[in-house]
Amino acid sequence: MLTTRFVTGAPNWIDVGTSDIDGAISFYGGLFGWQFQSAGPDAGGYGFFQLAGKTAAGGMQTTPEQGPPSWTVYFQTPDADATAKAAEQARGSVLMQPMDVMGQGHMAILADRAGAHFGLWQPGRTKGIEVAGDPGSLCWVELYTPDIASAAAFYDSTFGWGTSAAPFPGGTYTCVNPAGAEEEDMFGGFVPLADDPAEADSGAYWLPYFEVEDTDAAVAKAQESGGAVLVPATDMEGVGRMARLADPYGARFAVIKSASQQG
Repeated sequence: MLTTRFVTGAPNWIDVGTSDIDGAISFYGGLFGWQFQSAGPDAGGYGFFQLAGKTAAGGMQTTPEQGPPSWTVYFQTPDADATAKAAEQARGSVLMQPMDVMGQGHMAILADRAGAHFGLWQPGRTKGIEVAGDPGSLCWVELYTPDIASAAAFYDSTFGWGTSAAPFPGGTYTCVNPAGAEEEDMFGGFVPLADDPAEADSGAYWLPYFEVEDTDAAVAKAQESGGAVLVPATDMEGVGRMARLADPYGARFAVIKSASQQG
């Protein structure tokens, strides 16, 4: 699971683009206990979701021209320009060229071979999110893709990621870790898009998981607040109890009470 001991290639930022930022503030505030803080008048409406005073995510209002409401996962890089070039050479695409963000760091938005969007964050004054793995914060990410082998090759070429197979009832799960990292540094996995009961007809995408204290309570709260249940709460032995949700504006995410958090 994720920590804030970020290493190259691991997730270090996440944000949501939404058609209604005030509604999203209310929804995620009720669900995770987040409070929203503006990044200032020069930030174009961008702001930070904070959990007990620590930044857990970012968010801003977007237009239909910018795409549907969605969460974007950013991965750490020491050189956004070089990583963007590597992604292009690996048959991905650069949707937003690397740019400085008010001295806080450099960002870019890319797409992999199958069209899944993701971001790059080259830390400056802002190193990344300030809380991860705790209830109310990011703890895992999954790529839903039509071709796991192609995805593994792309992200290896772009970030140097390693993959490993973990058995689970009914098959195997492809885990992902940064280059040269140990098993405890795993931060995500690859899932065949055809096996996704919620979005089998959609394109490839990254799905963030947020740790919660009670999965069923989180599902109920999300529904009460106008969210949708894409996959009901399910137990996975040795992993935890998880559910797939969408906020009232369509941004997809998952919640989990990890087995490591159960006691």
